[in-house]
Amino acid sequence: MRRIAVAEDETGQDPIGQDVRLTSLDQRLKAAADAEKVRTGTVQREPGKGYSQGSRVLTELIAGPAGGALIGWLLDGWLGTSPWLLLVLMVLGIAVAFRNIMRISSQRAE
Repeated sequence: MRRIAVAEDETGQDPIGQDVRLTSLDQRLKAAADAEKVRTGTVQREPGKGYSQGSRVLTELIAGPAGGALIGWLLDGWLGTSPWLLLVLMVLGIAVAFRNIMRISSQRAE
């Protein structure tokens, strides 16, 4: 008859993490899974600062002129100066947007 060694706690289970072969296998499986994610391009990465800066630039390009035009249109309707305040505030919105874009572009993307 063969005698089977039982763990000291008498549960009949092998202790987890004690076998070097299993630890090595886990590490190799994890490395292979990571390599496969990189190979197939399914790695979930956080967007970098450059992506964030690009989003801010796009927001400035849309919001500056649109906000100026909206405020100008509302003031034109209220004051009866159509279309002059619309045009002036839209140009002012474009100028502010470009100034903010220059500020954003002076920051380092890394």
